[in-house]
Amino acid sequence: MNDKIFNIDGLSIDFRTPTGTFSAVDNLTLAIGYDEAVGIIGESGCGKSTLAYAMMGHLAPNAVFRGSIAFKGEEILAMETDALQRIRGNRIAMVFQDPYSSLNPRMTVGDIVAEPIDVHKLYQSKKERNNRVAELLDLVGLSSEQATRYAHEFSGGQRQRIGIARALASRPEFIVCDEPVSALDVSIQAQVINMLEDLQARLGLTYLFIAHDLSVVKHISNRIAVMYLGRIVEMASSVDLHRNPLHPYTRSLLSAVPVPDPDKARELKRIILKGDVPSPLKVPSGCAFRTRCPDAIPACADSCPLLREVSPGHSVSCIRIPVTGA
Repeated sequence: MNDKIFNIDGLSIDFRTPTGTFSAVDNLTLAIGYDEAVGIIGESGCGKSTLAYAMMGHLAPNAVFRGSIAFKGEEILAMETDALQRIRGNRIAMVFQDPYSSLNPRMTVGDIVAEPIDVHKLYQSKKERNNRVAELLDLVGLSSEQATRYAHEFSGGQRQRIGIARALASRPEFIVCDEPVSALDVSIQAQVINMLEDLQARLGLTYLFIAHDLSVVKHISNRIAVMYLGRIVEMASSVDLHRNPLHPYTRSLLSAVPVPDPDKARELKRIILKGDVPSPLKVPSGCAFRTRCPDAIPACADSCPLLREVSPGHSVSCIRIPVTGA
């Protein structure tokens, strides 16, 4: 356990609503090592963001959880409020999805970036604070002169850089990136991802990178977990997952990734899934994916398949995938 910064064991998160109780995360187990970048992929509503916010210690009042989330051996969801606030934003930080709504329009960029420093009192003098802000802006490709400007004066890509600078302000060990490029133009997405890769190498950061596009996390992630209706259905190294996807859902997601070469694109077969994602209020029996799976058999309805390692470093939740090696 000592070589892992996060250990999530058997985590389930249910939400109570007037129409019933539904499961957002279902019996999820995940370990994240130091200096690692783990990608979480899945359609909207699969539980990616719920998992991320739970790791930050944020749970809605109508949420009920079971299982464990441990950060460096400390149980996150059992912490007192004061202890949790010391960790959140200080040792764990988040880069949010929307750079337009996540920055306070009434604050200057300098004050936005310095907010974690101010909250956790991480400076001895005004000069030290301002120097740290200038250092952070330079780190994300902005200039110290821009500290006096407001968020509305910047482009979407620049705003996300400001959000990243804010996340780095308190020198955290772990950063949750909740779809940080989904609101940006494709050309800007590459710039931001390249910057995040560079920052990880320079600062020794550990990332959880959430996205719904496999092509976005392909290069930044060491490992990728594919989620469907609150469960991890496949996990492997980034290279192995793209080279040898095993779960039918993963294969469908990969078939939807655009290929820049027109000749290769014509050779690829798009896997169209039938039907819609089931309601989390009425999840199918057995394998939740079976109602849309092109390879489903009657036995898929009998029991929910466990995530098991079928080859070294490659785990999948499907009864039809054989174990190929130890």
